[in-house]
Amino acid sequence: MEKLLEMAKKVSDKAEVYSIGYTHNSVSFKNAKLHGIESKIQSGASLRIIKDNKLGFAYTRNLANRQELLQNAIDSLEGEVEANYDFPLTEKLARIDTFDPSLENVLSTQMVEESARVCDLLKSETDAEISVSSTTYTETIRVMNSCGTDISGESTFYVMYGSLVFPGSASGIWGAFLSKDFRQMPENILNEMIKLYTSSSKIVEPKGGKMKIMFMPNSMIALKWRISIGTSSKSVYEKVSPIANKVGEKIFDERITIHDDPLNDKHPGARAFDDEGVACKPLTIIENGVLKSFYYDLDYASKLKAKPTGHGHRTTAWGGDPISIKPVPALTHMIMEPGKKSFSDLVKSIDRGIILEGALGAHSGNIPNGDFSIGVSPGLYVENGEIVGRVKDAMVAGNIYEMLKQVVDIGDTLYPSWGTAWLPPILCDNVSVTTKN
Repeated sequence: MEKLLEMAKKVSDKAEVYSIGYTHNSVSFKNAKLHGIESKIQSGASLRIIKDNKLGFAYTRNLANRQELLQNAIDSLEGEVEANYDFPLTEKLARIDTFDPSLENVLSTQMVEESARVCDLLKSETDAEISVSSTTYTETIRVMNSCGTDISGESTFYVMYGSLVFPGSASGIWGAFLSKDFRQMPENILNEMIKLYTSSSKIVEPKGGKMKIMFMPNSMIALKWRISIGTSSKSVYEKVSPIANKVGEKIFDERITIHDDPLNDKHPGARAFDDEGVACKPLTIIENGVLKSFYYDLDYASKLKAKPTGHGHRTTAWGGDPISIKPVPALTHMIMEPGKKSFSDLVKSIDRGIILEGALGAHSGNIPNGDFSIGVSPGLYVENGEIVGRVKDAMVAGNIYEMLKQVVDIGDTLYPSWGTAWLPPILCDNVSVTTKN
């Protein structure tokens, strides 16, 4: 990498080399039987150069031919993508605990045994179609640039997913467990899955209309996505965010507080720096319902004359290969402050409504504007504080900027939700539901 950076500095005004290497091992069970074992080792590097305020970009999985990679970056300057920013000089980083060396020694046989244990337990309590997957990740990232930055970090990540799919359907109850080291999936997660599944085995066909909706961690992607887009500096710059001029104003219920905290190493996936080498720090997005700040990468910080917040990440809405993606503003470590109500208390407060365990079509609707229209997959129907069955063929629609002003309550427990976000269940009122009836 050092040689590539020196070569790039000779033909550009500014240069950056990003490299990543990772190992992942996974085990999957379908229908409670071993389905597959996979191991993957991959690495690569990408190069960004800036010349005459234009951006060049190229990437490779093999650094054997540095000159070819550099030439590809030079050729891409012809695209005339503006780059009026400087790469950072980052020398001091927060010390965070992201790596557990024991995970590197975990054998596939251990993962198979743990997955089989989970399958057996779930099978003994339900008639569901059971799927379980477990994966270990070890990752190393390094960022160097022509300003003198040379920083690196390594992390370990263990994740296990379990699902109980209702017979004759494609929807079910999901549970997830994340850790920096290998350990058994906690009993409380499995018990919650079993309880939700068994209480909703009956199919019901309620009438539609306005009712209470409890968004669970698996369906929170519909809200998380719209909050992330609405508070992105990219959306502000492109004039598509409806809250672009509302910093300091109340936009949600006062019980909603949302942070992005990459330094929180209580959970796996913490980051001391982003993919552009900017030091990460906690950032409050929403506080007591009031919009406090937007988040920035280098590019949009420059365009909006703001300071970068350490949110330049090589990702897309659907993930992707970080080597091949240029950094964009991304809210990767969202945490919503929990409330004080247990899940059972939240259910008891529903006179008529749906627990939205999963959502289909979270990508539909006008996302920047906060609109959503999602399929219930599944939805657990509640009457008079009790789950009476599950709903099929129903749609939930609304706008987050209206709905999140009508919060009934927020759960007291944080759950992993779509990556490294940690969110509680949230119960909202007067949400539109369309059913067969």
